[in-house]
Amino acid sequence: MAYAIRVHETGGPEVMKWQEVAVGKPGPGEILVRHTAVGLNFIDVYFRIGLYPSPKPFTPGQEGAGVVEAVGRGVTHVKVGDRIAYASGPIGSYAQTRVMEAARVVKIPPGITDQQAAAMMLKGLTAQYLIREIHKVKKGETILIHAAAGGVGLIVCQWAKHLGATVIGTVGSKEKARLAKKHGCDHPIVYTEEDFVARVKKITEGKGVPVVYDSIGKATFPASLDCLETRGLFVTFGNASGPVPAFETLLLSQRGSLFLTRPSLPHYTRDHAELSMRARDLFKVVKSGAVKIGINQTWPLRDAAKAHAALQGRATTGSTILLP
Repeated sequence: MAYAIRVHETGGPEVMKWQEVAVGKPGPGEILVRHTAVGLNFIDVYFRIGLYPSPKPFTPGQEGAGVVEAVGRGVTHVKVGDRIAYASGPIGSYAQTRVMEAARVVKIPPGITDQQAAAMMLKGLTAQYLIREIHKVKKGETILIHAAAGGVGLIVCQWAKHLGATVIGTVGSKEKARLAKKHGCDHPIVYTEEDFVARVKKITEGKGVPVVYDSIGKATFPASLDCLETRGLFVTFGNASGPVPAFETLLLSQRGSLFLTRPSLPHYTRDHAELSMRARDLFKVVKSGAVKIGINQTWPLRDAAKAHAALQGRATTGSTILLP
């Protein structure tokens, strides 16, 4: 037996309960993981409130790090005692231990701590496919990232800066603006105090940017489209303020023959080979020091409700981890 956060009905943070659960043995292709750290992400909120439906009761969480305690038949790339990390479904990381598919985990290399891995896997892999594949950020170009002081935002700022880009980022306060600037954001914009579209146009001398990375959703749409240059790319990868509302596709033509994508991490880590490739790229840039993973908040796993309240209240910056 072990303890886990369980959700029996969707709703506010208070619906998450710390309860004892039975943990089975790993079957073929599975491993038993004892968590040492668990990542907190906004997608966990979406499951808790029912935006992303899941059969109830369920244990939330998609990101974690820990130690392999048992392996099932056919598992060869990890063994008992290995440190591993993961950032994908099925949900269930808000637990002391869990059984999961071995193909969804990667070994944590020397030089990366368990807490770093739990803090960066989902956010870091997201940043990786955003700036290394969906739009390959190049030296000399200017990009816009919303929520620049958030978990994904701080990684994107640092990584894009390392690649030679000029980074514009929106934030909700002067304190967050200072944090974003410290992490490579050349032009932090406090969106509560100034029009971010006008500022982007001023910075780019009216041209706009080739790509906007937007995890905010409803509150920044359609203004994000107005920040793009002709044939620019709008990447909506989150719904912190609610989903992007339905709109006529003609709007994309009217704004300059724009492109739009709504990516999801599972579609960019379809198998173990792709997952491993992206993880290697992430681990390399972190170990080089070009991207630093700031764990700015920690809570005991049993207090996940407090962590969710802070996350939804935009009272967190960078990465947050839960400790079993």
